[in-house]
Amino acid sequence: MKDEMTVALSASRKIFAVLDALHRTRRPMTLSAIARAAGLPLSTVHRIAGDLAEWGGLERDARGRYQMGLHMWELGSLAPRSTGLVDAALPFLEDLYEATHGNVRLGVREGTEVIFVSHLSGHGSVPLRTRAAQRLPMPTTGVGLALLAHAPNDVLEKVLTQELPRFTPFTVPDSGALRRLLADARRNGYAICDRQMTSDAVSVAAPIRTMTGEVVAAVSVAVQGSGPEAVRRHVPAVLMAARGISRNIARTPEPTWTTSPRLTQSA
Repeated sequence: MKDEMTVALSASRKIFAVLDALHRTRRPMTLSAIARAAGLPLSTVHRIAGDLAEWGGLERDARGRYQMGLHMWELGSLAPRSTGLVDAALPFLEDLYEATHGNVRLGVREGTEVIFVSHLSGHGSVPLRTRAAQRLPMPTTGVGLALLAHAPNDVLEKVLTQELPRFTPFTVPDSGALRRLLADARRNGYAICDRQMTSDAVSVAAPIRTMTGEVVAAVSVAVQGSGPEAVRRHVPAVLMAARGISRNIARTPEPTWTTSPRLTQSA
């Protein structure tokens, strides 16, 4: 029985490796490219990809390359921290966009990263590197800073002891500067991210809370500019959106917004 469980677990991890390879590249891949990215034999990837394609989890394009299938999207849409949260937040995200015409984003924390679950923008919005369903280091975005400011201590310390990625010359240079930004975010009730991810974009973000006060998400708006003054006038609108979303999720009868134990572990 133990050997059977070990084999089954190993097979599962191989499937996850194939899916993760496609997720990382975000583009169609050949079987050989998937095998290299996943670190698996080509014959194994061929079998797994065939099974996933038959199930609907993968699709093949006209050139024979594999990409994520619609069935994966169907499964992902059942996650309450993505679709359920977006449903509750959407009216407020739309109002925030109409008030600012900036890039409006909604994100949640997973481990030491932020995942954007919704993104609204228009023709006049400043172009950003971020998009929905993307993971990024928390210190480099407004949403991430708002979430990190209220993260458990083990998560905070893990982020502070890691080498901070630099995307622009304005990216936070060290843990001391990051601690000061997070202290400001806790004191003010909102976080400002000044050109840390995109060299001409500034964002302001506010946390979204449950009835018990737990921070489960954050909302932000990004505009073109330089320095905190570029977003000062949008602070009230962002705070209003965060309060509205918080009230809306508080009406949900089931605790679908709480963070799972996996998300707060330090390992």
